[in-house]
Amino acid sequence: MKKVVLAYSGGLDTSYCLKYLKNEKGYEVHTVLVDTGGFDAEELSAIEKRAYELGSAQHANLTIVDKYYDKAIKYLIFGNVLKNNTYPLSVSAERVFQAIEAIKYAKKVGASAIAHGSTGAGNDQIRFDLIFQTIAPEIEIITPIRDLKLSRQEEVDYLSKNGVHYSWEKAQYSINKGLWGTSVGGKETLTSSQPLPGDAYPSQLKKEGEEKVRLHFEQGELVGINGQLDKPSNNIVALEKLANAFAIGRDIHVGDTIIGIKGRVGFEAAAPLIIIKAHHLLEKHTLGKWQQYWKEQLGNWYGMLFHEGQFLDPVMRNIETFLQDTQKTVNGVVIVSLKPYHFSLDGIESDNDLMNTGFGQYGEMNNAWTSDDAKGFIKILGNAQNIFSSVNHLDHD
Repeated sequence: MKKVVLAYSGGLDTSYCLKYLKNEKGYEVHTVLVDTGGFDAEELSAIEKRAYELGSAQHANLTIVDKYYDKAIKYLIFGNVLKNNTYPLSVSAERVFQAIEAIKYAKKVGASAIAHGSTGAGNDQIRFDLIFQTIAPEIEIITPIRDLKLSRQEEVDYLSKNGVHYSWEKAQYSINKGLWGTSVGGKETLTSSQPLPGDAYPSQLKKEGEEKVRLHFEQGELVGINGQLDKPSNNIVALEKLANAFAIGRDIHVGDTIIGIKGRVGFEAAAPLIIIKAHHLLEKHTLGKWQQYWKEQLGNWYGMLFHEGQFLDPVMRNIETFLQDTQKTVNGVVIVSLKPYHFSLDGIESDNDLMNTGFGQYGEMNNAWTSDDAKGFIKILGNAQNIFSSVNHLDHD
């Protein structure tokens, strides 16, 4: 019997694929779930049980949270990556790493094919296929949802006919949770005007008032919260828990998909948004203006290529080397105020703070130069535009 590995999430699409590949195509289906931080032990156990009930010959849960942080999230923070100044690549980044681990697993178990539950109208199909064909071009890629152009209702109906109950109400919203945020897709995000209802988001408001949080950074990495040191991946989880009580991090991202159409998706990403904004503020104090300028250019490119599934392109390793090198002086504490539905950055404390009053206070006192120094600097600075204006007889009317 032919063996296929299915990248499995336990959701509607992959549940349909499992049943379809086994019943209609006669495959021996092996399922693999790659956990990038979105599941606890109880959820992983339930998904494994469900996979066997649906007919999986063998199921594996692969937890790669620390690897995912070290090889992806760390650089998204270094680059202050927010797609369209909004979206922290919550799903885009994790799909790439889920694809890498799934295809490696397929090779390990000797599968002749690998399958995923993406449609033909989104970004995930490209992220999965690009990784699969690069790492294992000899393995066939099977995509039932894409090939059959199925609607969610058709998937629910097929499962029902095969003795599997799947709540239509549950199928209304597609929720993908990972270490770097949760995406929420539903009927409202298929429109240009409707917001997601508040109860569609996983976290609901539990706290009022204001709470101060101190974020400790060393060389650009979040190494502690409120004086408690831990590894960055654990700190992300801890910050998410603190901020979720205030229902922080909700938004809707609108962007250009890889296939050229516009897409809209809701997300909840409290910790990613707070960390990126706090890290960026710390960089404003500890990096020079040209470091910040080139980081902004390369960070934007890095995020765009990552979003479009080009993670294995060698230029990504080049950009990572640059981003890592810029973080040597990004050390200190950022003070953040958590409030219902939003947060604010209060300030920073850092031994590397370039806003040193010994050199001068903006708009107040020049301590490190004289009045004549300032006048001479301004005169030389204006030379080029003065010469151009004079030679070309400009009246600047």
